[in-house]
Formats: sequence, C-alpha cells, structure tokens
Amino acid sequence: MEPDEKTPESKYGEQRKFDPTFKGPIYNRGCTDILCCILFILALLGYFAVGILAWSQGDPRKVIYPTDSRGQFCGQVGTPLEKKPLLFYFNIMKCASPLVLLDFQCPTTQICVESCPNKFMTLVKALKNQDDREYYKQFCKEGTNITNMNAPRILKDGLCPSMLTPSKAFTRRCLPALETLKGGVVVIGNKTTFTDGEGENINATDLLDASKKSNVVVEARAVAMRIFEDYTQSWHWILLGLVVAMLVSLIFILLLRCLAGVMVWVMIILVILVIGYGIFHCYMQYASLKGQAGSDVTIKDLGLQTDFSVYLQIQQTWLAFMIILCIVEVVIILLLIFLRKRLLIAIALIKEASRAIGHVMSSLFYPLLTFVLLSLVIAYWAITAVFLSTSNEPVYKVFNTTECSYFRDSCNPETFNSSNVTAECPDAECLFAFYGGETLYHKYLIVFQFYNLFLFFWCANFVTALGQVTLAGAFASYYWAFKKPDDIPAYPVFNSLGRALRYHTGSLAFGSLILSIVQIIRVILEYLDQKLKGAQNKFAKFLLSCLKCCFWCLEKFIKFLNRNAYIMVAIYGKNFCTSAKDAFFLLMRNIVRVAVLDKVTDFLLFLGKLLIVGIVGICSFFFFTGQIKFVEDAAPSLNYYWVPILTVVFGAYLIAHGFFSVYAMCVDTLFLCFLEDLERNDGTSDRPYFMPQTLLGILKKSNEGPKTAE
Repeated sequence: MEPDEKTPESKYGEQRKFDPTFKGPIYNRGCTDILCCILFILALLGYFAVGILAWSQGDPRKVIYPTDSRGQFCGQVGTPLEKKPLLFYFNIMKCASPLVLLDFQCPTTQICVESCPNKFMTLVKALKNQDDREYYKQFCKEGTNITNMNAPRILKDGLCPSMLTPSKAFTRRCLPALETLKGGVVVIGNKTTFTDGEGENINATDLLDASKKSNVVVEARAVAMRIFEDYTQSWHWILLGLVVAMLVSLIFILLLRCLAGVMVWVMIILVILVIGYGIFHCYMQYASLKGQAGSDVTIKDLGLQTDFSVYLQIQQTWLAFMIILCIVEVVIILLLIFLRKRLLIAIALIKEASRAIGHVMSSLFYPLLTFVLLSLVIAYWAITAVFLSTSNEPVYKVFNTTECSYFRDSCNPETFNSSNVTAECPDAECLFAFYGGETLYHKYLIVFQFYNLFLFFWCANFVTALGQVTLAGAFASYYWAFKKPDDIPAYPVFNSLGRALRYHTGSLAFGSLILSIVQIIRVILEYLDQKLKGAQNKFAKFLLSCLKCCFWCLEKFIKFLNRNAYIMVAIYGKNFCTSAKDAFFLLMRNIVRVAVLDKVTDFLLFLGKLLIVGIVGICSFFFFTGQIKFVEDAAPSLNYYWVPILTVVFGAYLIAHGFFSVYAMCVDTLFLCFLEDLERNDGTSDRPYFMPQTLLGILKKSNEGPKTAE
C-alpha cells in the first residue's frame, strides 16, 4: 500500500480513542441547534394561530347535515329547521343528469321537510281539495301560500314540485320507495308507470336511475354509517381484543427477557406454523367454493361492491390470499436458511437487550407517553383539517335544463326571481352549489391546509424522535455502566427525557424537519400522480414514478440515519449534523457487522410482531365469524365482520410495535455502543471492554469480534 493511499478507516473518519474518563452519556452538555429550536417554536405558534382561525371560521356541521338549496342545514339543533331533518328533491328525475357527477349537486330545488311523502299526488289534484292542499304545502318552499294560485304560476316560480311520489328516508334524504319484483320489474307503489303534474309519463325504472344518481355523493356515507353501526355493536369486543394483544405482547416480552434464546426459536417456528395454517385455511375455503354457482366470477367482473363479504364468496379471492401467504412463507424460510449462521449472534444481542430492559423496566411504559402525544398531534391535525375544509361560505350557481348563457354563473337566491336571468332563461334556478368564498382567507385556504399537513408531519416526527433519544440515553447508561446494575444511574428514563428536552429540542426539531420535508414532497408527488392518471404522456408518468421511488428510498435512509444520530446525541450531547456524521462514519467503518448483525436482529423482532398480530388476528376472525362454538351466541351481529377484525389486527400491530420498538431501540443503542467499545478499548486490564463476556465470546467465535491484544 502506498503511503499516501487512504485506508478504509481514514476514509470514514478516525476511530474513537481510549478515554479513561468516559463513563457513558455525558452530563455536562450545552444546548444544540438553537436556531432550529426557535424556528420550531415559531412554527408551533403559527400552527396554533391557524387552528384558532380555522375554528373561528369553520363549521363541521356541513359534513354532518344535508344542505338545502339555500345552504341551510336540515335538522340542525337550534335553528328553524331543527324539526325538519330530511332533504326533499322537487324533481328527482333531474338528478339523472351527468351534471350531478360534475358538480355533486342535483339541478333541482331541494328543501328540508319533517317527513317524506307517503302517497302519489300531483299539484293539480292537490289544488282541488283543502286537505290535499294542506298536505302538499309542507313540500313547498317556506312561506308559500298556494291557496289563491294556479298550478302554472306555482310551477313557473318554482314554489312547489309538480308531483309527489311515495318515498323513504335514506341517509337523511327522501328517495322514491322503489321495489323490484320477480323478473326485474321495478315498481313504485305497485305501479310501473305514472303521470306527473305536467302531463308526462314517467317509468319507475327511470326514477330508479335518477335515485341512484342523486345518491352518488352519499353512497360512501352509507357505507360509513354501516361501519359506524358495526363499531357501536362490537366496540367492547374490540377493546377486549386489544387488551388481549397487550397481555400477549407483555407476556412475550417477559418471556423474552427470561428465555431469550428459547423464545426466539419458538417465535420462528410459530410464525411459520401460523402462516402455514393461513395457507391451509385459504385452500379449504377455495376448495369448498369449487362448483358453487357464481363462485367462478372474477374480482374484475365483480367490480367495486360496498358489501365486502361478497368477495369472500368467490374462489379468486381465496386463491389470491393463498398465493400471497405462500410467497411470504417462502421468503421467510429462505431468509432463515441464508441467515442461519448469524442467528446465534442476533440471539445473543437480544439476550443482552433483555437484560438491559430488565434493569430499566420503566422503558416498557414509555411508549404510552409516545402514544398519548401522537394521539394529541393526530387529533389536533384532524380537527383543524375538518374546520379548514368547512370554513367556506355557501356559493350559489344558476342551474337549468336548457341552454342558457348564465349557466353556472354565481347568483343571489334572495334577488334571483327579480333578475334578468329568469327573463332570458325561464327554467333557470338559483341553487346552492358548494362552499367557497372570495375573501383573502378563502384564497389562501389551500395554503393553510398545506401548512396544517406539514406541521402534522413535523410534530409527529418530533414526538417519535423524542422517544428515540430518551430510550437511547437510558440504554446507553446501562451499557456504559462497568458494574451492572450498581453503576446504572437512578431513574435513567426520566433523566434521559429531561436532558433531551432541556438541551436537544433543537436537534430533534432539525432531524424531524428534514424528514418532514421529504414526506411532504412525497405527498405532493402522490397528488400529482392522481392528477396525471388520465394523462397520455408516458414520459411524465415514468419520471413521476422514478421520483416517487427515489424519495421513498430517501425517506427510509433519513429515518435510519436520524435514528442513529439521535443515539449519538443522547450519548455525547453534540448537535444533529455532527452526531449524524459520527454515527454514519461509525457504521461505515463497521459495515459488515451492520449488515449481518443489526439487520438480522431487526428481522427477528419483526417476526415477533408478526406472530402476535397473527395470533390475535386468527382468534378475532374465528370469534367475529361465529366459528367458536362456546362463544357463538356472544358474537355480535354485524354488517361487515371484517371491520372489527381489521381494527383489532391494526391495533394489535400498534401495541406490539410499541413494545417491540423499545426492544429495537435497545438493540440499536447497544449495537452502536458496542461498536464504540471496540474502537475505544482492547480488552486488556487497563482498557477493558464494557460489553458482557458472553456476547464477546460469541462474537469471537463467529469471527465478528475484536482481535485480542498482542
């Protein structure tokens, strides 16, 4: 080697030197990244200002109550329409227009009513009888007196509908009470056709199409209501499932602490068995559907269905599940085969992590604080987003069925009947279109939404970073204690949290800011991708896909770098950039150990989470589908049994991730401290290793440990 040629060690910085005074996390430290701390505080003040502004301007009732043609809420408590909770359409046939799909608004007058009409009646017939006239009046505009008016005048002024049809309330809207007889004949009130007040024959099938078009906007709300109903029926069972997931996770962690080696092998075998059972169950379902009528329909032919249980009645669904599980099973088995020589090293590191957690038991409860803080961040973001999206004012547009130069122009419903529009376009109506506005606040509303989303990412990443640096400081105190547990400081988690908030808020905000910028760019790319889905420019699509892939990889790398940088911040108390550089160089000087040790341990911990989720998921599946005989009667009756199952599975994953995140942070901290230990010391009596001898022995046997001193 030439004298001027750089060695791999010097390429990635100098190795750590022996320091007899170093005993773990430094207590004598100063504030870091102060400018970023100030910026974060100012951003939070601006975030609170946006929230206050949104809460003063927004009105969440706009997403709860149906809105009439004047932008008033039907059934809203404390208003004149409190006793009129239902929305009634003057001419439901106009809802069959494609205009509904463009403006999400039927081009017909809509009013709030107490109840839906329950019989056929035309305006001409109603005017001939006092009782019919009083009944018909409740479906006319507020304040309309039809006693001394004729039908043509009433219809010209748009005061009343031309006819009434039997209707039923659906998602707070009066829709025709349609029925389908055998043979596919559509009837309404036992009639297939009827005549409206203007002398036109209307087919019940046409009315069905119009009803579907009028309900296109609220179909998702109907599904949401059924899901909400399922939650009301099963919430206590969901909570019980989450408690079971927490108990299983806690028992698993305690067993891992006592029997780490045995539990890892048990975990590996159980994961393979659980996935294998999933494959067997999917095959049995696939075989049981063979030969049944309609089971050979493809998912593509079935299309999107709001009743998701329909998909479980076709073979292709179970075949897809079986293939996915087979791929997962094969990948896990292949990884275990290729990594079999490294499993002993990973198990040794997990054992040491178990000892560390045993001495710092309070670390197991820290995820509860992270969960509470993240819940507050998510709640503030969601509430602010709802208030921002509902802070617009009602905008009225001209709607008509014939050609008109004023079509979709803004209008004022108070003065519309006396304007020139009605003279040129007799059938035009001034209807509520959407919520918007022309003020300075409304013009920058999209900016406020963007700011709300960006601060959500920043705050959520900050909370995660705070948890990482707190746990890293606590576990570093354990590692660098020469006589364990005598040299471990009292209350390590509390002390580490205090150091992080007092000295390193700026560093945490700095790392979180970098990650948030990448995440918001990814959101923008996803938005552009949605906008370009109908475009024919293949190069633009290809470029966008490449950018999405690159920023996904960048986000993963930044998360990895931030995690290790926070460990160095917790130990040495330096600023974020210096800590990130030191951590990166330390890992690069030991890249082989990083690849074969740290990542294998992460894989084993992931299998642990997978096992807990699998056990809880299978149990919840059998319970909510009523396949457990002795508790069959206790299972609630649901619209979609997958709603509580997915909720329990998702919640179980979050709970397991909360417990195992402590283990993962402990492993990463011990691993980084272990690399520092190898560079600082040589195992002699003057410079002894801080790592346990059991871990050191396994590392030596696997040729991954340090060379003994000459």
